[in-house]
Amino acid sequence: MNSKKIITDTNNEKGVITYPAHGNLYLNITNRCTAECTFCIRDLSNGVYGYNLNLSEEPSVDEIVNELEKHNLSAYREIVFTGFGEPTTRLDDLLHLISWLKKKGLYVRLDTNGHAELLYPHRDVVSELKDSGLDEVSVSMNAESEDLYNRLCRPYHKNAYSAMLEFVKKAIAADIKTRVTVVGMPEVNVEKCQQIAEQMGADFYVR
Repeated sequence: MNSKKIITDTNNEKGVITYPAHGNLYLNITNRCTAECTFCIRDLSNGVYGYNLNLSEEPSVDEIVNELEKHNLSAYREIVFTGFGEPTTRLDDLLHLISWLKKKGLYVRLDTNGHAELLYPHRDVVSELKDSGLDEVSVSMNAESEDLYNRLCRPYHKNAYSAMLEFVKKAIAADIKTRVTVVGMPEVNVEKCQQIAEQMGADFYVR
């Protein structure tokens, strides 16, 4: 694999907070993560869809709201927390922003690696997400076993695979619309991953 980064946007050196695609508006609120996935797009590109997602500094909640207000938010099917980092590393800010968006009657999805309760072991993160009004969560499962998950995703915390699966189960129990996703790679047994997802009661998607 060519390790040279592909530059997608040289006109926005600070990195974008919001970017539209597929009828959705995506929110890039952090570049921090709790894993170093071997397949992470950050190793190959500085962004997606022509937008630079490498943030020169993490935006404040006010800066994020100001950026959101530049858009006709009702024109989007979903508002999605995703981007070049793990949104739950900013849990309190994330909860505030979800509540702000829900007051405007918008559909809100969170794309996450499911490590939040390892980051905040004394909090019931899923309940807090539910209380904030979150409509849907998409969890990156990426492997059918803990061993493969650790090799592909290289999580910073121990027991990250089991914690991710528990996060999925809690989200389903909380009546948050839930799907799990995998990257289609030769190492991954997609069929087994789908079976795990269906056994938990989650939707399944191959990225």
